[in-house]
Amino acid sequence: KDANFRLILINTLIYGVGSTAIQQVLGLGLALLLNSKIRGRNVFRAIIYLPALVAPVIMGTMYYFIFQYQQGALNTIMTGLGFEKVAWFNNPAVSVAIITIVNSIQFVGVSMIIYLAGLQTVDESLLEAGRIDGCTEWQLFRKIKLPLISSTVTINVILAVISGLKAFDYSFIMTNGGPGKSTKTLMFQVYETAFN
Repeated sequence: KDANFRLILINTLIYGVGSTAIQQVLGLGLALLLNSKIRGRNVFRAIIYLPALVAPVIMGTMYYFIFQYQQGALNTIMTGLGFEKVAWFNNPAVSVAIITIVNSIQFVGVSMIIYLAGLQTVDESLLEAGRIDGCTEWQLFRKIKLPLISSTVTINVILAVISGLKAFDYSFIMTNGGPGKSTKTLMFQVYETAFN
């Protein structure tokens, strides 16, 4: 009977589906790039995975200070370049997008590592046979790599959806559910109902 339940459910689904889509696309793209023989790929893998080691509360606090209106890093840079300050968290749609992107940035490294593990199980002889038959890299990906890592894709999507649907930290730390109730999630509502 809660009047805000529908909005809260929609927000949770946006976080879940949005962050899952971003994580899968970026994670797979980075995995394909860092599975090739490029110089310093282990360093890049570590750098991309690093945000996953940071607690979501710390990550939320960092991004709060980046997007904060008065002294936020982004607004400071923008005013230095001659632009007006933007109240990032006053617009409900922008707030939801920021929280979704921050969640995606934190866990894209996890998706990348899982995809890398899947890509490294692909038999190189199959790829070599495809190249001999005249396949482009896109065809190799679509016809050989993607079908062979389909179980990896499934695992990755399930983990990302679970992570997105239990979103709480960023909404609580960055916007406190606001403006109004526009960034609240189901977990935030459970917390408020139970403790406040």
